[in-house]
Amino acid sequence: MSNTESNVKSGSSTAWQIIGRLIGAAVVLAITAFFTPGFTINNIWTLAISAVVLTLIDYLVTKFTGLHASPFGKGFVGFALAAITLYVTQFFVAGYSISWIAAIIGALIYGVIDYFIPGNQNM
Repeated sequence: MSNTESNVKSGSSTAWQIIGRLIGAAVVLAITAFFTPGFTINNIWTLAISAVVLTLIDYLVTKFTGLHASPFGKGFVGFALAAITLYVTQFFVAGYSISWIAAIIGALIYGVIDYFIPGNQNM
């Protein structure tokens, strides 16, 4: 296999990994919104955009601070980052609304669901 073929396969593999992570994030987010009172996502497109925005915010926070916004990943700091990330997303996505209390409850539910769904969601 030539070096070019290896790079093409690696690039498509990375694209599939990103798509898989986004689908996983959307599933976890949908379950979290369903079980969290005060957390609404209007439709499937809002869910998809929310998953992208949450993934981007998490990526940027990780990139600049080294902290992963996972409720169980970094203890209280990860839990607080997850709640803030869930809350801040509403300012970027129409049809996504969450209260502070729902963000705190949602971060807990998100962490539990994320813990049980297999796969590495680090970018």
